[in-house]
Amino acid sequence: MGTLTLKQIQEEAQKLSIQEAIEYLSTLHSTGFKVDKLLEKYYRLKNKHDREMERLQKMLSFERQAISEGFNYIAGVDEAGRGPLAGPVVAAAVVLPNGLTIEGINDSKKLSESQREKLFSEIKEKALSYGISVIDEKYIDEVNILNATKRAMTEALSQLEPTADCILLDAVRLDNISTKQVPIIKGDSLSLSIAAASILAKVTRDRLLTEYDAKYPQYGFAAHKGYGTPQHISAIKKFGLCPIHRLSFVKNFVE
Repeated sequence: MGTLTLKQIQEEAQKLSIQEAIEYLSTLHSTGFKVDKLLEKYYRLKNKHDREMERLQKMLSFERQAISEGFNYIAGVDEAGRGPLAGPVVAAAVVLPNGLTIEGINDSKKLSESQREKLFSEIKEKALSYGISVIDEKYIDEVNILNATKRAMTEALSQLEPTADCILLDAVRLDNISTKQVPIIKGDSLSLSIAAASILAKVTRDRLLTEYDAKYPQYGFAAHKGYGTPQHISAIKKFGLCPIHRLSFVKNFVE
């Protein structure tokens, strides 16, 4: 140990879990190694990790309640794209293993694009089951956005295997479903399962709008994802509508 350099110690610590690194560095510190700053760094990381675990445990409160009532397969359901002027509405349903936490998971709107992309892969990998449904702008115009959203959610749920026996939703109640439903206001911030669904829906929709941007570059879909930004409204007034615009949403911007 006496010949270890600080760089070697850092490299060794990086191979370990945070708690293991603290124990390793504490042992070195007790034998005279100058690792105070490195040890402080890992204590800060541990505090950050502990706070994150506490936050995630709070986000499992609705799931724990459902488990206590005897439910086994609890699905979180959420949508992306209710408000935009263009493009589909996307819904996702996710069943996670009971008690599973995924660090960083949160309401998709609170995350950066890179964070969402990373979590998108991790959620799909760790989920017991997930479903994603895309409902296009034509159907939205035909039945209205609320009914289109409900259809997307119902379709996403129908893809689950195993089937959910309890559904946690973000402030929506679905029609013609006998499975227990628990609508939660601001559910994507309060339920880990709903947050997971919000990420799957958001990333799926964002990728679709980025593809549409290549097809209709004058509208800037990759930047605003179809929402009614000044840039988007200006483009509609200049170029008119394209096939993915929701006619029922853009009446105020076209003559």
